[in-house]
Amino acid sequence: MSSAHVSNAVSNDQPLADRRTAVLVTGAGGEMGHGLIHALAARDPECAIVGLDLRPADDSIGALCAETLTGDVRDTHLLEHLAGRYRFGHVFHLAAMLSSSAERAPLLAYDVNVGGTMNLLRLAIAERERTGRMPMVVLPSTIAVYGLSSLAAKAVAGTITEDEFLEPRTMYGCNKLASEHLGRYFNDHHGQFESDTPGSLDFRSIRFPGIISAETLPTGGTTDYGPEMLHAAAQGHDYTCFVRADSQLPFMTMPEAIRAILELTDAPRSSLTRSAYNVRSFAPTAEELADAIRARYPDLKVVFDPTPGRQLIVDGWPADVDDAVARADWGWSPTHTLDSALDDYLIPGLKAHYGIV
Repeated sequence: MSSAHVSNAVSNDQPLADRRTAVLVTGAGGEMGHGLIHALAARDPECAIVGLDLRPADDSIGALCAETLTGDVRDTHLLEHLAGRYRFGHVFHLAAMLSSSAERAPLLAYDVNVGGTMNLLRLAIAERERTGRMPMVVLPSTIAVYGLSSLAAKAVAGTITEDEFLEPRTMYGCNKLASEHLGRYFNDHHGQFESDTPGSLDFRSIRFPGIISAETLPTGGTTDYGPEMLHAAAQGHDYTCFVRADSQLPFMTMPEAIRAILELTDAPRSSLTRSAYNVRSFAPTAEELADAIRARYPDLKVVFDPTPGRQLIVDGWPADVDDAVARADWGWSPTHTLDSALDDYLIPGLKAHYGIV
């Protein structure tokens, strides 16, 4: 892959003045990418969306995009080509290797998660240098940036804030925290020796908890036991849970996650007091989640058979997070409790997804 600066090769397509203003979404083919592209198109049907993913786009998002490309965020030539054709005022960088996958291939995960993020930041910085306009880069981050040393420490810590326990125990968490710091640097400090007003771009990040969708099953994440359990129940299957019954993590629904991204994007820059924010909706134990699902699907049988590696990861993540700063700075408020998430979104969505009357 080339390591040339984006700004070195933007003239190979068309004059800069002729470039079309657009929004770039990486990881466009993932479950969050689908939701975000649909939401962006619904808000502004004239919005030119460019979707990038390792896999070809399906028709449901291809129809909503000005262009979809199959490619890798590590490919600087591809990003330079895009920068030569579009003015990206907003970059939503969703592409990533998730926690379990990253543990199996940590060097690749670093290249994708940190190297890919740096490439997107460079693209945005080059846009600022060419036009004087400050692009916005929005990065989904994760509760994996936190690391608690033991179950006892997790119990004592309880609900934690953005600045506590930032000692990640997974490659994914290390990658995301590093990416947050890179974004914060370019947001606050880049150019500090040459300017009284340093900062090259508008960087914003959300530390998401586990996300549950009624439409798709995620792969490669350590919080996947939540959606896996629910989808198994909807299909009439038993479920073997890879964490202990007392394991506790925060969760939210996919529509809430998409809404959080859009609300943070819309917030005035002057109202933001930090570059990375916690959000959450509900925080059940795995047993409480199973009980709530069994109340709706009585035939569901759940066996708790912890996988040591994944259990170790969950034990190092917080039982819950404090989202008070997001509430104060940009008006975040969750839509659901666990019960309302099941009754108002997840179960109706699952019935539609699986064609259950």
